[in-house]
Amino acid sequence: MYFDSLKKELKDKNYRMTPQRELVLKVFIDNENEHLGAEDVYRILFNNKHSVSKATVYRTIELLVEFGFLRKLDFGEGIYRYELAKKNHMHHHFICKICGKIYEIEEKHLDFLKENLENQGFIFEDFDFKIYGICPKCSRKMKKSIVSKK
Repeated sequence: MYFDSLKKELKDKNYRMTPQRELVLKVFIDNENEHLGAEDVYRILFNNKHSVSKATVYRTIELLVEFGFLRKLDFGEGIYRYELAKKNHMHHHFICKICGKIYEIEEKHLDFLKENLENQGFIFEDFDFKIYGICPKCSRKMKKSIVSKK
């Protein structure tokens, strides 16, 4: 599905579907639940013995963002992360400040906020909601640590 759509989009804009572009997109498809940085993509390709330069990975990711196949995410780490952009499927993120794990929050969990703001006259086009805190796993570790110190 993604490959056919990308081929059409590239052709419409006078680009070619190169093997390298296909490989980069495949990394995101194979790691659909991850939030990968460009270096992560490069490392995955390198570890799988694919000969794609870092520059090609970066350019391809930017092209995929421009064409709407990837969403560019900034979690305040000093690098951008990316995920497949799924039409009509918005989700948001909870970032653990201890372990750094990124959890996805489905939009339905934020419907109350969206509905409340719409009732006040706001019109939503898109939004990206990030919550920073401590995940359940790290929270349990912290509680165990406190209990063991007593």
